[in-house]
Amino acid sequence: MEGMKLPTKPRTLPMPLWLQGVFELGQAAVLSALLVVLPIAAVWLTGGFADRTAESAARLAGQGWLVMHGVPLVQGSGLLHVVPLGLVLVPLLLAWRAGRRLARASYTDQLWQALLGALLTYALVGAAVAHLSATPEASAPLVAGALIPPVSAGIGLITGAYREAGAWSRLVGVDFAAWVSRTSQHSRWAGSYAWSVLRSGFLAVMVTLCLSAVLLSVAIGLNWAGIAAIYERIDGGIAGASVVTLLQLGFLPNLAMWTMAWSTGAGFALGTGSSLTPLASTVGPLPALPILGALPAGTLEYGYAALAIPVLAGLLAGWWFFREGENHFDEWLVLHSPHRWLTSTASTLALAVLIGLAAGLGGAAVALVSRASLGLGRFTDLGPDPLAVGLWLAVEVAVGAVLGHAAGPLLEREPRRR
Repeated sequence: MEGMKLPTKPRTLPMPLWLQGVFELGQAAVLSALLVVLPIAAVWLTGGFADRTAESAARLAGQGWLVMHGVPLVQGSGLLHVVPLGLVLVPLLLAWRAGRRLARASYTDQLWQALLGALLTYALVGAAVAHLSATPEASAPLVAGALIPPVSAGIGLITGAYREAGAWSRLVGVDFAAWVSRTSQHSRWAGSYAWSVLRSGFLAVMVTLCLSAVLLSVAIGLNWAGIAAIYERIDGGIAGASVVTLLQLGFLPNLAMWTMAWSTGAGFALGTGSSLTPLASTVGPLPALPILGALPAGTLEYGYAALAIPVLAGLLAGWWFFREGENHFDEWLVLHSPHRWLTSTASTLALAVLIGLAAGLGGAAVALVSRASLGLGRFTDLGPDPLAVGLWLAVEVAVGAVLGHAAGPLLEREPRRR
């Protein structure tokens, strides 16, 4: 019998988890940078930046990478701050992929090493880019450059690791289901009720946002001729038009959120002193950005019909809550009062208020994230007012939730058997 052969190559030592995290998120930083570097390089090579050197264009690309992650830039006496949500998805998805790979290579009690190494790497990259891309005209604070980019990367890492682990217990080493099972029955009922309310509010926000995105796409389609005319006036060539288009795609989620604010009645601003609502629009001079050709102008005869969007979202949220069957507050009222008309009314109104509050808080958060400031002149106020959006959305969703929950028994009635 022949003896066992030894391997011809020496066995390699396994890569430490923290080093794997460094490699994975360092790769994500490089790939996301290409999204900014390549368009700027194309414009510079075609003579689009006639007054810029290669070093100046590189610094501009670094600032673009920071802005893509939501890092503010200090320019003169103003502050440029915007979160282009369409572009943020790129590093987030890359980090999501990295989180899955790191979770696959780690034990439950060791995953923190990989995540810590990954996030520290992204923070160091952000600080380095902020330092190297600073110019007399614009610069990013080193602290902001180090702390803000890891936010989107961290969200992607954690959700990716959770997607691979399949449960939070495997991810953090704590079995939440077992912890909940040790609580009292009343605590579990209250928790189930609160969780269903939060999910109903989230559903209302997402339905409002999705229908608003449809409304935005319809507005773009109807005003395509005006958008094309702005493209022709820009006359930036293939490279310039590509950069403008990429920039607009990066801001499309923001515009969808602004449309959501518009559909609630709160509206949004495109500069100090401007206002766009379903009833009337007051807009001053705007930059030559093609997507702005889809903005409504003047008085809209049927603009108030857009207010039906959040009400419809609330109706679906109330119906969804009814289908969940977690109305334990109504059950508690029934145990303490024999008057069914009173308990049903009280529980439905309480439910509508709570769903409206949850949706209002979610809508305010969405409006806050979508806001922007160019730090120049009147363009320091771009986007909706979070407080106004939250209040309008809370009231409209609450009205819809009453209708949806009241109609639940009719919509869920089983068909009669013949």
